[in-house]
Amino acid sequence: MTNTMRRLFFSLLVLFLLNGCYSTNANEDLFDFKGSFIGDNSAVGNIVKHLPNGEHLKGFELKTKEEPYGIILNYEGIEAEEIEKKYKETAIYNATFIFALVQNAEWVTFKFEDQVYQLTKENLQHSYGADLSDYSSEDDLKKRIQKYLEDENKGSEIL
Repeated sequence: MTNTMRRLFFSLLVLFLLNGCYSTNANEDLFDFKGSFIGDNSAVGNIVKHLPNGEHLKGFELKTKEEPYGIILNYEGIEAEEIEKKYKETAIYNATFIFALVQNAEWVTFKFEDQVYQLTKENLQHSYGADLSDYSSEDDLKKRIQKYLEDENKGSEIL
């Protein structure tokens, strides 16, 4: 009986150790995914789940059959006092990161429960006055987005 218990204990110990080795890092730098492509389902999935409201993402579609390539993101269950503002901020913030990190992403459609927004890389870069692929730091990109979102007129013009 003791040999069986030892084997069981050893097996469980190995499983716990292996599980720890394959766990995801919550502090993962999004810029580790810089240079990804729309066709890389894993990279795009990792990017969008680490962006704001990623926990409310119910699925996404990669549109790769013909150019321009894009992504459709489907969200559910976002709750906020000013829900429309929350939707707009999520769309602008997340699209900015997607365009900075995913080389061939040209558009992103955000489908919320009662609202749909589509942003294009060209229009967003024009609004920022900067090429998003030039960013190499998550902090620098966050600062750019925050400055942009502070001006409510700019946020409304892009959507």
